[in-house]
Amino acid sequence: MTEPLRIAMWSGPRNISTAMMRAWENRGDCTVSDEPLYAHYLAETRSDHPGRDEVIAAGETDWRKVTRALVGEVPDGEAIWYQKHMTHHLLPHVGHDWIHALTNVFLIREPDEVVSSYLRTRDTVSAEDIGVPQQRRLFDEIADRNGAPPPVIDADEFLRAPAAHLRTLCATLGIPFTERMLSWPPGPRASDGVWAPHWYAAVWKSTAFEAPCDRTAVQLDGDAKRVSDACREDYEYLRRYRLNV
Repeated sequence: MTEPLRIAMWSGPRNISTAMMRAWENRGDCTVSDEPLYAHYLAETRSDHPGRDEVIAAGETDWRKVTRALVGEVPDGEAIWYQKHMTHHLLPHVGHDWIHALTNVFLIREPDEVVSSYLRTRDTVSAEDIGVPQQRRLFDEIADRNGAPPPVIDADEFLRAPAAHLRTLCATLGIPFTERMLSWPPGPRASDGVWAPHWYAAVWKSTAFEAPCDRTAVQLDGDAKRVSDACREDYEYLRRYRLNV
């Protein structure tokens, strides 16, 4: 490649997004950025997230500065820049022009599983909290602009065949696959956000992608089920465009 490849992976919380970031960072030719718009999101919304004030203090809260950097010089001169993004961090006032300068990929997960996982650490949840409606809106915007849908990865299917999915994704992006993407050393990384101690315990213990969870074990009711149901149509819409491996 003569030009660096800037990959924006658009996910919601409680997905395999951090493990996916590990896989890309372990390639050896890739630098990564962990949720670069998180500080701005928290500064604007004041959402009661674990470590909120620390995240705001450590990060850049001006979205314009953040996004200019994301399309600028690639850190360390690497051939690939993998950017882990949360779609709910794209607040309505944040411009989108910079997004179209990136190579965009979408990471989705079955809503019951996302909601169940989210409520293990949070008291309440909404569809906007887990970012599925935002994912569909952004997906359609990118597809309309490019005249073709961007790649979509379904987390459960990915975990059943990570090597096949990564091979297919790399081929789609025009870069070589490497077996290094399938495993990584355990523990924290300098590239982890300062929020990592609150959220990344499982990833810090991991050395590879884990098997998918037993979906039949997830049982929701009440508000949790209503939120999952509200996300169902958007999830199924995006899932129609998932990678075929």
